[in-house]
Amino acid sequence: MKKLLAVLLCSVMMTAMLTGCGGDDGSSKGAVSVPSTSEEDRTTFTVGFDAEFPPYGYMDDNGEYVGFDLSLAQEVCDRNGWELVKQPINWDTKDMELSSGSIDCIWNGFTINGREDAYTWSVPYVDNSQVFVVATDAGIASQADLAGKVVAVQADSSALAALNEEENATLTNSFASLNQFADYNTAFMDLEAGAVDAVAMDIGVANYQMAEREAGKFVILDEYLSTEQYGVGFLLGNEALRDQVQNTLFEMLEDGTFAAIAEEWGLSDVVCLSKDAE
Repeated sequence: MKKLLAVLLCSVMMTAMLTGCGGDDGSSKGAVSVPSTSEEDRTTFTVGFDAEFPPYGYMDDNGEYVGFDLSLAQEVCDRNGWELVKQPINWDTKDMELSSGSIDCIWNGFTINGREDAYTWSVPYVDNSQVFVVATDAGIASQADLAGKVVAVQADSSALAALNEEENATLTNSFASLNQFADYNTAFMDLEAGAVDAVAMDIGVANYQMAEREAGKFVILDEYLSTEQYGVGFLLGNEALRDQVQNTLFEMLEDGTFAAIAEEWGLSDVVCLSKDAE
């Protein structure tokens, strides 16, 4: 009986000690704190991008990943004290990379239109169009001339999505074939070699590819396939990170840095970043 009383007394004393440690407000100097998960604790920022998508993101002759979007991301990181991690991804696996946490965002000529509800988006920062590029001497002057021709497009791209829209069904069905490529560099090499007759692609990328080749060899058809806007795509619901990045972009817009970076990459005519778009 004495042993039982001793055990009960010990239990009561331990309970009292534990209660005293907690304090009236549930906190104490000795309490274990839960690490904060706020964006204030972030040290790195991993950007997923297509490394074959100049001038937005690509590998230069020195083996460095560069581009308009990466320059913007670098400035955002510098202003927030983050280390920029440039993560090349396969464009058709971008959603898996984002949902798994391998990347923090998709930032590389990423089209908002048609994907509005699939991601948490920044405001648009580029007005873009999908166009057809053909050889100047191919005898192709309009979209109607693409009937019976072989057309190239990047897999899982905005150009492919536009070609698959019902309003463009007649045009797409008129092609001899629609060949999908992993990247536009390869598609353009096939155009140069005559293996395809046209490439459907973003106008900014088209202008870059044409500038890298013999002047006057290629031309963009006057009729645009579609128009769209680029944004930075975050995992659906990740508004905290979106807001921090977007607010930094607004700071860059106000002090002229955003415009300077756009001019550096020859994209001054297509940028559209505005706080009015919020």
